[in-house]
Amino acid sequence: MATRTKQRPKKRPVQHAQRRVDATHRPGWRPWAAGAAALAVAIAIAAVVLASGSSGDVAANTAAAGLPDTPDYHSLLVAAGQPESLALGTHDGIYESKDGGRSWRQTVLGGQDAMNLAAGGRRTVWTAGHDVLARSEDGGLTWQNVQPDGLPHLDVHGFAVDPRDRTLWAALAGDGLYRSRDGGESFELVTREVGAGVMALAVTEDGLILAGDMQQGLMVSSDDGRTWRRTLKAGLMGIAANPNDPKRIVATGPGILLSTDGGRTWRTVKAIQQGAGPVAWAPSSPEVGYVVGFDGKLYKTSDGGRQWKG
Repeated sequence: MATRTKQRPKKRPVQHAQRRVDATHRPGWRPWAAGAAALAVAIAIAAVVLASGSSGDVAANTAAAGLPDTPDYHSLLVAAGQPESLALGTHDGIYESKDGGRSWRQTVLGGQDAMNLAAGGRRTVWTAGHDVLARSEDGGLTWQNVQPDGLPHLDVHGFAVDPRDRTLWAALAGDGLYRSRDGGESFELVTREVGAGVMALAVTEDGLILAGDMQQGLMVSSDDGRTWRRTLKAGLMGIAANPNDPKRIVATGPGILLSTDGGRTWRTVKAIQQGAGPVAWAPSSPEVGYVVGFDGKLYKTSDGGRQWKG
């Protein structure tokens, strides 16, 4: 397996409005409709290319055993109240598992790049990626494209929702970190110190902004993005703070890493030679979390991130 190298697109147009995706044409994504506010820590993930994969091999209405046979894995969410109900974002839309990742079926946004998935309220879910910024107001059943002012392009490698006030954060490839305080209607540039190389982005309940930069490592801001400090020298693909304990953070890239002090110190809890990407906690069972390994395995923890089995 090899990670796909992403470059900033040349003169990429802002995404034009497309038809609303009607859930009646695909299996419903109903688990996200209840209690999605607990999912507010966003995950921003790099792609992984599977040597034997082809997104066209998985039928939309057919569950397939194991991880989806798709060229890449981007982002991950766990449903509120259902710790075995997962959504996996890929270059070819969103896949759903209702059995803890043992089987998957394609649901919505087929052909679109769900590089990031983030919950932004009780029924609001966001996705962002290459030429994609879309919002669902019904828990992920249907989606509407968003065309904000202030973004020079739509190549969003990192996206997060602040769980305190629903401020949106977007890391644009090759550019910088942008912020929206009006629900995505407009964005403003916050900094170019971080953002251009960010692949993992999260905001914690206690206000820390965590930006996993492929060149700089983990950059952390405690003052709304004005200043930053590096706390980990590693290229990160994913990051997620525990919904009940914001100081308990899992990061992925060179395997699975755990911090229990808000990102100040880290230890490797699972070495994965091929690396790891999408990561998410289960909001209703905060001891449970999932990581997608680039070895094609889904790893699970049941003890707050100390041990992982795949």
